[in-house]
Amino acid sequence: MEMKSKVLITGGTGYLGKRLVKASLGQGHETYVLYRPEIGVDIEKVQMLLSFKEQGAHLVQGSFNDRQSLVNAVRLVDVVICAISGVHIRSHQILLQLKLVDAIKEAGNVKRFLPSEFGTDPAKMENAMEPGRVTFDDKMVVRKAIEDAGIPFTYVSANCFAGYFLGGLCQPGHIIPSREHVSILGSGKEKAIYVDEDDIATYTIMAIDDPRTLNKTLYIMPPRNILSQREVVQIWEKLIGKELRKSSISSEEFLASMREQDYAEQVGLTHYYHVCFEGCLTKFEIGDEGEEASKLYPKIKYTTVEEYMKRYL
Repeated sequence: MEMKSKVLITGGTGYLGKRLVKASLGQGHETYVLYRPEIGVDIEKVQMLLSFKEQGAHLVQGSFNDRQSLVNAVRLVDVVICAISGVHIRSHQILLQLKLVDAIKEAGNVKRFLPSEFGTDPAKMENAMEPGRVTFDDKMVVRKAIEDAGIPFTYVSANCFAGYFLGGLCQPGHIIPSREHVSILGSGKEKAIYVDEDDIATYTIMAIDDPRTLNKTLYIMPPRNILSQREVVQIWEKLIGKELRKSSISSEEFLASMREQDYAEQVGLTHYYHVCFEGCLTKFEIGDEGEEASKLYPKIKYTTVEEYMKRYL
C-alpha cells in the first residue's frame, strides 16, 4: 500500500483550517500544524492546538517573519496546505504566502502545495470590480510565484461556504436564516454553488495524493447544491412549513448601498455581487486544467443544501 503524504497545515486554527486538520488526521495522514509565536495569550487557539495534539497531530512552531523556521517546518512534510485568511472582514493575509513559497522553494522537498484559495477561482475573475478584485489579484500573484518557482500545486475552488451563504439565505450580513422575511438579490435566479465546510476539507485532503489533481484546479461543485437564491429560500420554507415575506434588491440599489460601507465590507459585497447578481460561479466549463471533486470521488457522500439547513431548525 502506498504511503500517505505527511501534511503541514498553516492557519490550522482558522475557520477552514481546523477542518483541514481534522480531515487530514481522519484520512490517516501524519499531520503537522504550524503555530506562530505571535499566538500570545489567545487561549482559544492554544486550547484548539492542544486538542489537535491529543488527536495525534504534531505542533510545529514557525513564523512568517522567520524564514528559517518556515523552511524547517516545510522540510518535515511532503505536502503543504495554507489556510490563512483571505477575508477582509477578518484579516486579509494572502500575500504573506509569498514567504511560504520562498521557504518551499528553498526546502526543495515538497511534492505538492495547496495555497489559500478555497473560494471563487481567481483565474475566472479577471473582470471583477473594484475593490473586491484585490482578493483575486492577490491570489493570482501567489499562483504566479508558485508556478515560476516550479512548485507542484493543486488549487482548490470551493465556491460558497455554506455557513456564510446558506445561513443567511444568501443575504450579506446574515448568518442565521430568518423565519419571517428575505431580501431577494436581483431576480434571485442566478445559480451559485454551496458547499459544507467539512466537505471542502474532505475533498481537499482526498486530492493531495491524487495524480489527477496535480498542477490543476480542483473545483468542488456538488450537483445537488447548484441552486439559485430562490431555490435555497424554497428549501428553507419547506423545512419550516411557512412562506417568507419577500422584497427585492436591484443591482443598482445593491451597488449604491455597497459604496456607503467601509473598505473591508465593500470587498466582501463585491464578491456577493458577482455571485448573486451575475452568477459567476456557473458560467464556465471546466477545461483540461481542472477536475471536479464530486466526480473524482463519487464515494464521498456530500452534504446537500437541505441537509445542511436542518441544523437551523
